[in-house]
Amino acid sequence: MQIGILCSGGDAPGMNACLRAIVRTAVSEGHEIVGFMDGYQGILNQDFYVGSVGANRLFMRTVSGIVKNGGTILHSSRCPEFATPEGTQKAAEILDKLGVDALIPIGGNGTLTGAHELGKVWKGQIIGCPGTIDNDLNGTDFTIGFKTAVQTAVEAVDKLRDTASSHHRMFLVELMGRHCGFITLHTAIAAGCEVACIPEAPLNVEEVVEKLEDLKKRGKTSIITVVAEGYQDGVLALQNKLKEAGCPYPMRSVVLGHLLRGGDPCPDDRILAAQTGNMAVRGILAGETDKMAGVQNNQPVLVPLEEAIQGHREVPKDLIQLLDKVSR
Repeated sequence: MQIGILCSGGDAPGMNACLRAIVRTAVSEGHEIVGFMDGYQGILNQDFYVGSVGANRLFMRTVSGIVKNGGTILHSSRCPEFATPEGTQKAAEILDKLGVDALIPIGGNGTLTGAHELGKVWKGQIIGCPGTIDNDLNGTDFTIGFKTAVQTAVEAVDKLRDTASSHHRMFLVELMGRHCGFITLHTAIAAGCEVACIPEAPLNVEEVVEKLEDLKKRGKTSIITVVAEGYQDGVLALQNKLKEAGCPYPMRSVVLGHLLRGGDPCPDDRILAAQTGNMAVRGILAGETDKMAGVQNNQPVLVPLEEAIQGHREVPKDLIQLLDKVSR
């Protein structure tokens, strides 16, 4: 059997670890692996990963040492052409021409949505792996890269707290999460932030200012407010609204942005990547298709792609309540 792999959409720490698990599981079972460069664009361009031996295949040694590296050796992109019916059909025809029997895409909601659509017109098997820092896919407790992104955000916020305390200042820190507040909420709790602004639970600016005034009266010398990038009109607009409402602290804004996607994956993400990559191959060999490999209660599972991509996973309300209690 020939199995194709690709990484699509935004990169996430742990994608390389997932690639490694897929390659080593498949090759050890006697199957061939080909890697497509730059996501679905690589299928349309018939652009393969070519290793040091000059072959269009991935071998055991091809993935040596990459478990600890961020990014992806296959590179990643978004492919507008593939998102059209014509592009999806073209990809299916190319995969058939190349003799690819199964495909394992690694990515987030957009990547797996594309995989689900491809499965409607292609006879091959498809099992995706959840590679996104947003943690917004259904059917898995965590997605590859999320915990590393939170760790990176917490380290940055800890440093900002030092200078915030020195200057009696409030920092507004924008984190990634266009539609989802998982990174922001987890960072807020782990870093001891006073306010978290997430799309799922919009805050009243006047109430935030009241809270800040109360904190200042009680001797609070520094404030960290973390803001998901998809929160209303963004961090700068929020800063202006807070200023107009009488925020009692001088403010500065910091956008961490793509910093959260980089860096070496933490151990938890490496383990999750290995579990899901291995499960994806096992699922294909068992005849499964149109599924996503995830982990629930530390056990690898396969969930239907349609379920995984349905809407966005909800942020637990108990975490929102927890932050409210511990940030007083």
